[in-house]
Amino acid sequence: MVAKIFNSLNFQDLPEFFEDNMSPWMENFYTLLEIDNPLLKTGEDEDAGLLEQLKSQICDNVGMYAQKYDEEFAMYLPKFVTVVWKLLVTTGNQTKYDLLVSNAIQFLALVADRERYKNLFDDPATMSSICEKVIIPNMEFRETDEELFEDNAEEYIRRDIEGSDVDTRRRAACDLVRALSRHFEQQMTAIFGQYIQAMLTNYAVNPPQNWKNKDAAIYLVTSLASKGKTEKHGITQTNQLVNILEFYQAHILPELIHPSVNGLPVLKADAIKFIMVFRNQLPPIIVKEAIGPLVRLLTSSSSVVHTYAAYTIDKILLVRLTDSTALIKSADLSPFGTELLANLFSLFEKQGSKDNEYVMKAVMRSFSTLQNAITPLMGHVLPKLTEILLSVAKNPTKPHFNHYLFESLSLCVKIMCRVDTQYVAQFEEMLFPIFQQILNQDVTEFIPYVFQILSMLLRMHTNGIPDPYMGLFTLLLAPVLWDRPANIHPLVHLLQVYVRSDPQKVIDKLGSLLGIFQKLIASKSNDHEGLNLLRTLTEEIPDQAMAQYIKQIFILLFQRLTSSKTTKYVKCLLVYFGIFIYKYGAVIFLQTIDEIQPRMFGMVLDRIFISETQKVTGKTEKKILAIGIVKLLCDAPQTIVGDYSSYWPPLLQALVGLFELPEDMTDEQVDEHFVEIDEALGYQTTFSQLNFAKHAEKDPFNGTIPDAKLFLAQSLGKLSKENPGQLTPLISSGIAPAAQTFLIKYLEDSHVQIG
Repeated sequence: MVAKIFNSLNFQDLPEFFEDNMSPWMENFYTLLEIDNPLLKTGEDEDAGLLEQLKSQICDNVGMYAQKYDEEFAMYLPKFVTVVWKLLVTTGNQTKYDLLVSNAIQFLALVADRERYKNLFDDPATMSSICEKVIIPNMEFRETDEELFEDNAEEYIRRDIEGSDVDTRRRAACDLVRALSRHFEQQMTAIFGQYIQAMLTNYAVNPPQNWKNKDAAIYLVTSLASKGKTEKHGITQTNQLVNILEFYQAHILPELIHPSVNGLPVLKADAIKFIMVFRNQLPPIIVKEAIGPLVRLLTSSSSVVHTYAAYTIDKILLVRLTDSTALIKSADLSPFGTELLANLFSLFEKQGSKDNEYVMKAVMRSFSTLQNAITPLMGHVLPKLTEILLSVAKNPTKPHFNHYLFESLSLCVKIMCRVDTQYVAQFEEMLFPIFQQILNQDVTEFIPYVFQILSMLLRMHTNGIPDPYMGLFTLLLAPVLWDRPANIHPLVHLLQVYVRSDPQKVIDKLGSLLGIFQKLIASKSNDHEGLNLLRTLTEEIPDQAMAQYIKQIFILLFQRLTSSKTTKYVKCLLVYFGIFIYKYGAVIFLQTIDEIQPRMFGMVLDRIFISETQKVTGKTEKKILAIGIVKLLCDAPQTIVGDYSSYWPPLLQALVGLFELPEDMTDEQVDEHFVEIDEALGYQTTFSQLNFAKHAEKDPFNGTIPDAKLFLAQSLGKLSKENPGQLTPLISSGIAPAAQTFLIKYLEDSHVQIG
């Protein structure tokens, strides 16, 4: 407990007390690492005793000092390296010592990674001894690992693939290899090369008996070859002295193509993981050729092997060539399509893989890659997906699995209905009863997904809103649905689709829709959703229906602005104003505000448009606001020669500033196939967007205004003709020289002159 408290007190910073009294602490830590008291040991192989726990925590403590307080700890470090080394070579391989050994090796790795301590390891004899006595013994596949592999595949996969093995011997040994290779790459490669060759030779003598030698050799090669890695791309930097391709062809490929998919399953898993890890370093043709063997390995009876195969297929389908296109295209995967999907879906019938998230993710990615090539197979896969949906809806327990299931359904809808819109009715016939059951039984985890797929299907109807959807419409306005945060975004989007599909059919519920808008803008977390809904109502609902509500809407907007002004709200409000001005005109906008309070429009210009415009981001949002400001500048006489003419120059300068802000690259269209579905999926209040159910944002100007800068130049040209001789003095005296330079360029590019 004292050792743990020491760690907590020193973790953030080195307190003065501990810096002044470091010597007694370190001397006692050193003594405790050397001590051996049989009374404190357990007779069990599984559970660590007090002595092991204490020594493990001390290794963690001195490792923290070596990493964080290098200068102050330097004088004590060599003796700790010695005692930790002694500890490692005298500690057994029982499970109870795992944390101790892991922390001890991590301490050596931290020291080896430091430039100033590399002299402690630069002797070839020392490196050979580390390899023989520390690294290789702790990379071996132990009996406990084998039991985990066979009896608890889910935990084994979690440790190995998901990287939760941070406290294991293997991971620590791997980190030590990387640390030593940083300074002694050539020497380490030569030394380990001998051991790797010896292990592979030993395996070749009797593969069924000596398979653990090859397992350790593969792990050691992977550790030695990888210098940098990310979750998204696998290995990103390699040891140039290790020939990955040669090792793959000689020792990995034979395992992948072996006739038996069930023989030596650990080596099968190692081989699959090797190609997954080095997918971006191996030649593209080699990675392509691996698809066939991986599809076949999906039939393995080992949960780990078929899960690794599914996981690796997903990762390979995400690999890009130098031109950013996919390595595996539909034509490449199509020959395997029938077998691939049959093997994947058969896994859902196997014990232990009924809700295997990696398999469902591979289904999703396969659909995305195959695209139209999946059409002939849809009659086989769609009933299976709906059967799985009905099953998991009874008891949703795996958020990732369920998300990938709905992504797969979204892809089915998108691909098939793009081929022929007549499929929409078939999907509705198949999915509506299930969706109705989910809604009736209030399966809260699935309801947001149902709303997203309903939005997809409704968007595909070009002749108004069908009766079944209208029957659902009133239910969507029920307050209970809006009390759940995860429902808000998909519900707002679904209502937007209703309004855009047939505004006349929803007019009688306009009051209720505006009530939802009012509820949403009262919330700091949902105000943007309320403004999105209001924006669609403003765009689509006929003027005469909206007219009676406009003044009250503006009052609500300004009340919220006064009571709780946030940057997010102001940005969304400005975009909404842009839409309103485009739809109703600058004069109506001005008059509506001044009806609330005389001369209030001047305050809105000064405190919102002029001071906040440059906070707006997003390509579409900036364009909407820019068009609105252009109309304020050029279509409202009061801003040019009337009461608000003093605001005209600063408003123009604010607009030029908006144009010249750096482009927001996050707004660029990304190929949906390459989007890595968010791993932080969960339920509670989280909304999980279906990547494949997204829809391209509607152009509010319907293509009539392709370029906002051109629109400004043309509008200024027209205004100049209507007010000859007035604009030039306003511009030259009212806006900064830099803004004038940009404005002149807009005019020149548009071939417009103003006077």
